[in-house]
Amino acid sequence: AGYSDAAQHSQCLYGTFAHLPGMKVVVPSNAYDAKGLMTAAIRDDNPVVYLFHKALQGMGWLGTEKGATVPVPDEPYIVEIGKAKTVREGRDVSLVSLGAGVHHALRAAAQLEKDGVSAEVIDLRSLVPLDREHVIASVRKTGRLIVIDEDYHSFGVSGEIIASVVEHDIGMLKARPQRVAFPDIPIPFTPVMEQWALPNADKIVAAYHALNKE
Repeated sequence: AGYSDAAQHSQCLYGTFAHLPGMKVVVPSNAYDAKGLMTAAIRDDNPVVYLFHKALQGMGWLGTEKGATVPVPDEPYIVEIGKAKTVREGRDVSLVSLGAGVHHALRAAAQLEKDGVSAEVIDLRSLVPLDREHVIASVRKTGRLIVIDEDYHSFGVSGEIIASVVEHDIGMLKARPQRVAFPDIPIPFTPVMEQWALPNADKIVAAYHALNKE
């Protein structure tokens, strides 16, 4: 979403594919990972579903997330499928996302830093396999978890991440987990309503302050 394409052209389907056993699912957040994951996908003997957000692709009039434009080596390389990455170290809260959501999380982390809050940002990069261990290690350190997901709030990635942490050890958490996701409504056409529904940095900051009041 984000381009007034309405519900006909704005579906977020990575959770749908991840739900079906037998396929790997990758969702890069930047140019370096995009090439490395594509190479890994081509070389993998399994079917790999590769999803890359429109906002990260440099598609002219659609606009491009500046943080997605990073140096990319000419020579071949791979980014291992199933390995998450810590893109910003922190100690007070873990912000977990993928694709375009990683950049919302990074902006939120910069805002929180002004208030003395140290946010760690995790880029999942792959949904299947899902690097639960990386997320759990981060939450063990910070004690707080916010999941950012442009997919719908219900039955999706955000719930799976939270369940993975809670089922492992609920005692790690200093506050109940939060998720910033798209509400369970058809994606609106009008830009004002669409932007109201989409995740953004301000919503992530508000989620942190909400859990921190508990």
